[in-house]
Order: sequence, then C-alpha cells, then structure tokens
Amino acid sequence: MVDNAPWLIVGLGNPGPRYAANRHNVGFMAVDTLCESTYPPPAWSDRFKGQQTAIRIGTARCVVLKPMTFMNRSGDSVQAAAAYHRVPADQIVVLHDEIDFPYARVAVKEGGGHGGHNGLRDLIRALGSRDFIRVRIGVGRPVHGEVADYVLSNFSQEEGGELPDLLGRASKAAEAVLTSGVKAAMNTFNTHRG
Repeated sequence: MVDNAPWLIVGLGNPGPRYAANRHNVGFMAVDTLCESTYPPPAWSDRFKGQQTAIRIGTARCVVLKPMTFMNRSGDSVQAAAAYHRVPADQIVVLHDEIDFPYARVAVKEGGGHGGHNGLRDLIRALGSRDFIRVRIGVGRPVHGEVADYVLSNFSQEEGGELPDLLGRASKAAEAVLTSGVKAAMNTFNTHRG
C-alpha cells in the first residue's frame, strides 16, 4: 500500500448502448451508482482507453475508471491508469459480474485467480499481479444455453426490480473497503443471498 497514491476503482463492462443493460455491464452500473452518490456528481473524461473521473470516499482520494476497450482487453486501460497514478495492485478495487454467485449476492475478495472471467484474466495479465481487490456482483448462471450469451443479455424484468438495491450494495461494499478495510468489508458483505 502506498500512502500518497489514490485508490483506483474500476468497473468492468463493454462500451456502447448495445451492451449498456447487459449482465456483463453490472460493474459499469455499480461504479456509476457509486459516483452518483457523491456531491457534486463528478464529470467523466476520456483517458487511458477508458472513462475516468475522481471522487473522495471518506478521506481517500479515488480515481474511478471504466475501460472502453471491451471486457476481454480491460487490462490495458487499467494498467495505464495504475502506472500513471502510481497505484499498487492492492489499492485497486474492481467491481465485476460474478456468474458463480446467485443473482443479487455481493461479496468482497482480496486477490485470487480469474475464475474464468475474461476481464479479470486480462487484468492479471496486464498488471502482472493478482493482488487487487474484487467486489463480486452475482448475476447467476444460465439454466440453459451458453454462458457468453447469458452475460451479454439484459436482466429480466424481475431482476431489474432488484437491480437498484444490488448496485447500491455493491457500491457500499467498495466504499467499505476504503473506509473500514478489506477484512471488515468482507465481514459485512460476504453473506449468502439466494
């Protein structure tokens, strides 16, 4: 951990209106929710092959990034932002969809593998580290059909009704990592739902 470096908060997703409401874009949605809760709402700018803004969470300075490189190439954007801002891997918080969780479960994880998630796989490749913190946002698994088709589809009407609460909890989990520490955030948020 580097005292004078900001935190880097990353939401994973795919750019463009075609993908905006997909399950795979829940990371984008969660960081948008996080930023909307700050006052005044921050302005986004195009940097590091992504959209970047800056916010404060408690006393922590934060750079928020949405890579616009498509999910499978997210690492290039995140590595460029981390290098510029001198953010070590253990001060990067990544919010992403998690098919191994039932819909609406949220959990915090420190380090680990990619679990088949191509966005995380590319982050590990580009950063050369697995030590970043993850906020895992449960989107469930498809009962039938391909996983790729499922994550690139929109939430059902029933799921959509719960989505604001899910995004709120995911953004609060990211906040808790910064204000209370990873272990306390895990104790608060890593409870099973569904």
